[in-house]
Amino acid sequence: MTDISALIRLIEPEATALGFDLVRVALFGKGDERTLQVMAERPDTRQLTIDDCADLSRRISDVFDALEEAGRDPIDGAYRLEVSSPGIDRPLTRLADYADWQGHEAKLTLDAPLDGQKQFRGEIAAVDGEDISIRNRTGSVASVPFGRIVDAKLVLTDKLIAATVPLSIEGADEEEIEAEES
Repeated sequence: MTDISALIRLIEPEATALGFDLVRVALFGKGDERTLQVMAERPDTRQLTIDDCADLSRRISDVFDALEEAGRDPIDGAYRLEVSSPGIDRPLTRLADYADWQGHEAKLTLDAPLDGQKQFRGEIAAVDGEDISIRNRTGSVASVPFGRIVDAKLVLTDKLIAATVPLSIEGADEEEIEAEES
């Protein structure tokens, strides 16, 4: 089994060197159909450009190739490397994500039920130490320990769309035309 913490220790310095924050590293799939998913973002825009993704992908590939040549391959067997921006309905993986997106709606899944509930959906009301307060549609607030969250993501809402800073789309039409001509 691949140690995700070890992968993070290899990947995070490469992201940091490019000025990116690492959002998530996940390995999923089976056999030769596995994907190593790396999500990163620029702290100022919370996004990456295609060129940013390519730059980070090359750096990760170089590190992993060097380790493989030294007989210390960090992932046994075949896999596909996928580097991307977290997207608008992004995963919430770090405690700071909850503070950054306070006031927005999120879906959380816990490792085990808390007061009879394993899934929570509502507005991120507050972050207090290691606890996340979630206000549901009825207005009741649940305090969820960060360490119990196994999966969380923002919910796509009009408020989230309005709060997201879009990257420049300058030249997008030209690239689309070039792709069609190829």
